[in-house]
Amino acid sequence: MPLPDYYAILDVSPNATLEQIRQSYRRLARIYHPDVNRHAEEGSIKQLNEAYDILSNMAKRNAYDLQRLEEIRRGLLIDLLLRQREQMRQPKRMTWVQGMTGFVSELKKEMRSE
Repeated sequence: MPLPDYYAILDVSPNATLEQIRQSYRRLARIYHPDVNRHAEEGSIKQLNEAYDILSNMAKRNAYDLQRLEEIRRGLLIDLLLRQREQMRQPKRMTWVQGMTGFVSELKKEMRSE
């Protein structure tokens, strides 16, 4: 299951300060709180609270950042392996020089056999 992007939920950058996170949380909480906005989804405020809980606590934030980096690394490795597998499945293509060398070799063979 992919890790939720708490930075995107709070609309802050990954290098945001605690004060920026707090300001963004308060701004978004006023928008998505069900008492203020009757059309807001219940899950929105829960996600917002969860994101703030993680990013406002430095220990939890560091653990979350490590998990994010691990997920990104794993995704890049999987992508690399898939590209390598696809390259191995494709037939080898001949370069121009290899083609000319092969052509000249075959031409010489034909000339000798005549």
